[in-house]
Amino acid sequence: MTKPFTTLAVAIFGLVTLIHVLRLIFAWDVTISGLVVPMWVSGAGAILGGVLAVMVKKEARL
Repeated sequence: MTKPFTTLAVAIFGLVTLIHVLRLIFAWDVTISGLVVPMWVSGAGAILGGVLAVMVKKEARL
């Protein structure tokens, strides 16, 4: 049985990954304090979020 925090962490990392992938697919613009966030940030965020979700899930199985 996995711990509730582990399940929550995997869900959050997965959601972050999904949002970044959707931004890449639909080319959504993100502006923070007047600065446009480049698309490569979402690419990096999608990869990092996906890797973290998989790592946490694998670590929970040990």
